[in-house]
Amino acid sequence: MRVLGVDPGTRFLGYGVLDVDGPATRCLDQGAIEGGRSTVVGERLLRIQQGLGEVIERWHPDQMAIEEPFVAPERGAKSGIVVGQAQAVALVLAAGAGMPVHRYAPSRVKSAVADYGAGTKQQVAQAVRLLLGLDEAPASEDASDALAVALCHIQQWRADERVRTARVS
Repeated sequence: MRVLGVDPGTRFLGYGVLDVDGPATRCLDQGAIEGGRSTVVGERLLRIQQGLGEVIERWHPDQMAIEEPFVAPERGAKSGIVVGQAQAVALVLAAGAGMPVHRYAPSRVKSAVADYGAGTKQQVAQAVRLLLGLDEAPASEDASDALAVALCHIQQWRADERVRTARVS
């Protein structure tokens, strides 16, 4: 199974592609797609669509795991709306590729990889590096968060598989 993890944003959209083969999970690709600094949100969304579309075309993931938007109150509702728009771009690309989407709250993702739902970005990056056996931390916080989302989904998928197997036995 190949999972595309997405951390939505319009300035930077993080992505990470993980391949699962039995108990092994390896990182195939990770990074951040820059939407740019344009004040025209549509232009940033177009750049994100093109960049994420290229990632999907290159790796042909089977599933997408995406982080649900969370916006701290001090950042305001407008920020949440813009993040939601970036998430919508990813959802449309997944639908176009026939890829199922799994959504996870940020606290669920942090809990899955760092064992603490309110972990810092640095704690998540370190946990991702260790869990994937990477020589160094991911390229950016956005990429780290996207890899964490993919790892969270893989953890959930494995748990679901164990339950399905137990029911069949």
